[in-house]
Amino acid sequence: MSVPIYQQALGAEFSRLQPELQEYFSLAPGSGQYGVGEGTFDVVGCRQRWLRPLLRLTSGEEAFFPEYGENVPFRIENHAHQDPFGRSSLTARREIRFPGRTRLFQDTTSATTRGGGTQLVDYVGRYRRLVTDLNLGVTPEGRLRGVSEVSRLFLGPLRLPLPRALDAKAYAEQWWDPSEGPHGRHRIQVKVIQPQIGLVLVYAGAFDYRLRPYSGGSSAQSYLPRYAQPDRWENRV
Repeated sequence: MSVPIYQQALGAEFSRLQPELQEYFSLAPGSGQYGVGEGTFDVVGCRQRWLRPLLRLTSGEEAFFPEYGENVPFRIENHAHQDPFGRSSLTARREIRFPGRTRLFQDTTSATTRGGGTQLVDYVGRYRRLVTDLNLGVTPEGRLRGVSEVSRLFLGPLRLPLPRALDAKAYAEQWWDPSEGPHGRHRIQVKVIQPQIGLVLVYAGAFDYRLRPYSGGSSAQSYLPRYAQPDRWENRV
């Protein structure tokens, strides 16, 4: 079985994560299982009303959305697989259940080689047109921190790096909270910040997580259920 991509990227630092986080990020291609998380976002979406019409224009990408809510149920599925280009990857598919409408938010994180080490690259949205570098770290408490930065767009044959003044960064932190619920729960907090605008998107909440076997017992390293596949794959970095 291949090494999970977060372990590849963190190296020895992976062992400093809380044990529950090590288990969460240990899903690897060929395991025959996928992860399912269900919980509630305390807050999720865009707080700035004037920005929501712009996000509505991009909602079909299944990367950003114009709604904002509190105490919103959600579901996440994690699928470890090899992408069509042979890279070890993790595809996440999120269903955010706003009142009257469910929004999808999907991405694939792939392990690439850069400078002699592993660099995680995140392909965002159903067409995987927005690409960022995902840089990881571990806090003294064993939490995982990630920063998505250096964004670029792939439009047809064009590779368009976003200027620093326009680029938004996503700051994520995930941890295990033993005081949450009767048995403890995972918690996550993500903020997307653009220098000129400020806070573009936020979500924070708690969830339960479990592994399930694939229907039919598939353990092929390249297996990814059809409903979790994007409309388009991207190989460029």
